Amino acid sequence: MATEVLVPTLGESITEATLGEWLKQPGDKVAADEPIASLETDKVSVEVPSPVTGVMGQHAVQVGDTVQVGAMIATVEAGGGAAAAAPAAAAPAPAAAPAPAASPDAPAALSPSVRRAVLEHGVDPATIKGTGKDGRLTKEDVAAAATAATAAKAPAAEVPATPSVAASTGRKEERVRMTRLRQTIARRLKDAQNSAAMLTTFNDVDMSAVIEARTKYKDLFEKKHGVRLGFMGFFVKAACMALKDIPAVNASIEGDEIIYHDYADISVAVSAPNGLVVPVIRDADQLSVAGIEKTIGDFGRRAKDGTLKMDEMKGGTFTISNGGVFGSLMSTPIINPPQSAVLGLHRIEDRPVVRDGQVVVRPMMYLALSYDHRLIDGREAVTFLVALKNAMEDPTRILIDL
Repeated sequence: MATEVLVPTLGESITEATLGEWLKQPGDKVAADEPIASLETDKVSVEVPSPVTGVMGQHAVQVGDTVQVGAMIATVEAGGGAAAAAPAAAAPAPAAAPAPAASPDAPAALSPSVRRAVLEHGVDPATIKGTGKDGRLTKEDVAAAATAATAAKAPAAEVPATPSVAASTGRKEERVRMTRLRQTIARRLKDAQNSAAMLTTFNDVDMSAVIEARTKYKDLFEKKHGVRLGFMGFFVKAACMALKDIPAVNASIEGDEIIYHDYADISVAVSAPNGLVVPVIRDADQLSVAGIEKTIGDFGRRAKDGTLKMDEMKGGTFTISNGGVFGSLMSTPIINPPQSAVLGLHRIEDRPVVRDGQVVVRPMMYLALSYDHRLIDGREAVTFLVALKNAMEDPTRILIDL
């Protein structure tokens, strides 16, 4: 008996999604609750589980199609799949199976990022052993296979050969449809520029004290809390303190009213395979540094796996974006509406600074605060950054809330 696979409820006000990829092909065995497809919404990728144990039936939609919540996208033959397997056994074997082949040894379905890597490197995914979850291929697996293939071909390059007359000398282009997530990111960022009176102010911070504290306590911290001590925990706590001092930075505009929040829900920008996602640390002002680090670490892992939930993306009163992990020296981050400000962090580098009349070298970081000038005055923006700078340069202030 065939069971229909329906598009699940995707969250408040979300009525449709795009089919990102099929994780199971017709004829594949599936277990109940095993992911069989991936949907891309405006915010995250959502996996669709199989409602029953059985054999994957026919796909009702194609990759890239837009589907509505509640719509049928495929069928699964319940039970052992005998009804579906019998016709397949009676049919003559095809000359070539479509990729990926529906067999126990077939490679796991490729994610969009891995698929791009396969195309770039020109390797056969069926010959690569995946090291990801459930044996899936990762970008690193593809890159390693490409490197190994190049090394294997090196000796053969020493043998004189007649140049191929079929080799193309033309320039290539690839046209790839934007994912729903990327379209949403583009639209929201442009809307933010169009609606807010956006301005950015800068400062820098001497990271010596925080680096010293982290070096001194990181081993004990990890042993006690089971998570690494990073810099984001310090920055989130320092930002929460500064937000209390300058509440306008933590506020938002709704119509002709200003909404002030007596809590700090901090959005943290996290890199995911399909783009940047911004999960929210709820009540960050009430969390310890360890609690913040655990939450951020969990967000990072689940962003890569595509398992972040819709509710974890909603809300947020202030955003912190750390471009420094990618090597950025300075940037002007864009506000995440309806928030009124975003803090940009950048890489730490040794620079000469003057201390007590002497030129010394210190590990410095540029800070950037982009804000909506309709709500936040320049004085408030600068005061916020100075408060943040003071807390980071003297972490004791974070401990005693000064």
